[in-house]
Amino acid sequence: MKTNQAMLNLRRTFIYGTCAAALAISLSGCAGGKAEKNVADAVAVASAHAGHADTHLPNGDLRQTTAGVETLPAFLTDAHGVIVQAYQAAATAQDVLAYIPCYCGCGDSAGHRSNLECFIHETKPDGSVTWDDHGTRCGTCMEIAVQAAVMKQEGKSVSDIRSAIETKYSSQAQYATDTPPPPAS
Repeated sequence: MKTNQAMLNLRRTFIYGTCAAALAISLSGCAGGKAEKNVADAVAVASAHAGHADTHLPNGDLRQTTAGVETLPAFLTDAHGVIVQAYQAAATAQDVLAYIPCYCGCGDSAGHRSNLECFIHETKPDGSVTWDDHGTRCGTCMEIAVQAAVMKQEGKSVSDIRSAIETKYSSQAQYATDTPPPPAS
């Protein structure tokens, strides 16, 4: 049992540490917007990939639709591995992230209602997914998504996950998205 707990702690430390490194290396705050070069790069990468539908939003975000969660959007093609992992975590924890607020200010700047929308705008009835590139440049978004996904793997309830996230980001409560509470269990 101690070995399993030690492995879980090591894994959690690695995931959180990797996210912190990604923040220091490649990310700036969300509310400030996106650099023009990043928009141009995302457009160039997206244009080079057939089968991806692109939508550019007034706030600079890029949305791409793929056949499903197993097909990541083209804007992740040259992204740092940590960013790709955050998108994969969001894809596997959609049922949780829909009830987890984001604290980066994206509710105001991008109209997001939860942390899920920083990564996935919509999963359609046919299984296709419209991805949002907002999470590619926001450390807060990625950290919340990865923390929630890890807690989900640990068997925590959505209510417990939300409570932990709210506590961790209580000093940023003024930036929280207007996220509905999880349904009663």
